[in-house]
Amino acid sequence: MNPRFVTRSLLLVGLLALGSGARASLFAPSGVDNPGVPRVPMPLKTVARGDILATPPELVNGYAKLGFDRLAAFPFTPPDFDPAAKPDAKPPSVDGQIPDAIKKFDGQKAVVTGFMLPVRMEGALVAECMLVSSPALCCYGITPNVNEWVVVKMKPGANVPATMDVPVAIYGTLRVHGQFENGYLTGIYVLEGERMELPKAPSS
Repeated sequence: MNPRFVTRSLLLVGLLALGSGARASLFAPSGVDNPGVPRVPMPLKTVARGDILATPPELVNGYAKLGFDRLAAFPFTPPDFDPAAKPDAKPPSVDGQIPDAIKKFDGQKAVVTGFMLPVRMEGALVAECMLVSSPALCCYGITPNVNEWVVVKMKPGANVPATMDVPVAIYGTLRVHGQFENGYLTGIYVLEGERMELPKAPSS
């Protein structure tokens, strides 16, 4: 197990839990973790944030292509941490902040492209990770908004290699609702991952 991405994973999880008040220089540039994989820039989108929610996504073999330009195209304010929260307590609802144009993808097949941050390993493969919209959000001390990351939990037998610093596309079933753990909002997007692909580099 590569200790560098394990450390980076733990730091990001801690930073997300602490919120914007803990936005310090916790992450430093560490170079490319996959020198054998060419960098593939995330394609720039030209659709305005306000308009993309009204635009149907492209379908790729039956999977809705959901980029962070769509998933993060609305304001979201996370609730304050509840220090009195108990594991069996009913968490507050944040789903009212999620537009219907995003909620409709709950339970749907989707492919999300982003930058991987491994969270849980099984042997040499990633069983759970986070996808974030930009490498700056996991490497340079910039706290992402809640709708700028997707928690990915690979299905049994579908674990993938750790592939960092380049965008990856993960296919699966998307769940859209507030996820809480011990009083913290841990996310609003969970992808039940089936497989991963590396987007092709644009032709010159």
